Amino acid sequence: MSFDFSILRDLRKRANLTLADVSERTGLSPSVISKLERNQTSAELETLFRISRVFDLNTTDLISLAEARTAQRVDEQNYQSGDFAFDRISYNNAQVFHGSAPRGAEVTRPEIHSDIYEICWVKKGRLVIQLPKERHELTQGQSLQFDGALDHSYQALEDSEFMIVHLKKGKRF
Repeated sequence: MSFDFSILRDLRKRANLTLADVSERTGLSPSVISKLERNQTSAELETLFRISRVFDLNTTDLISLAEARTAQRVDEQNYQSGDFAFDRISYNNAQVFHGSAPRGAEVTRPEIHSDIYEICWVKKGRLVIQLPKERHELTQGQSLQFDGALDHSYQALEDSEFMIVHLKKGKRF
C-alpha cells in the first residue's frame, strides 16, 4: 500500500506554518519534511509521531489521512425489515439508512450492533424507540443517539420517514 503524504503540506498551510516552523517543532530537517510532502521519501514511525504532534493528531490519524486521499463511491441497497423499508449505503466506518414505515409497523428486535453508535432522525411522522430502561417518542425534526449494543426496537405511530446512521466507535473518515 502506498501513502500520499502531500497531506502534510495541506495541514502545514492550514496551520499557517512554514517548513522551518515544523522543523523547529519536530527536530527534523526542513529537507526531510519537504521530501515527505512531495512523496520523495518514506518515513519511520518516530518521524510520523513527531510530525503528527505538531498538528494535534495521533500518529494513526496522520497515517489514515495519508492512505485515504480518494473519495469512495457506493450504490444504495434496498431491503425490508418487517414492514420497514430501507435504502442503505455502507462504508467501512458508517452506514446510512433512509427508512419508511406505515403506521403500526414494528421492528421488535433489530440486529444488535456492539461496535456502533446508532442515530435515528425522524423526517416525517412519529416513531417510538424503546431501549432497556427508556422509551423515546420522536416527531418530525427530532433525533436520538444511543449505543447500538443496547437492546432496542422501533414502532411507527404514524406513517413515518426517517434516517438511521450507524457510526463505528473509535473510527474516523
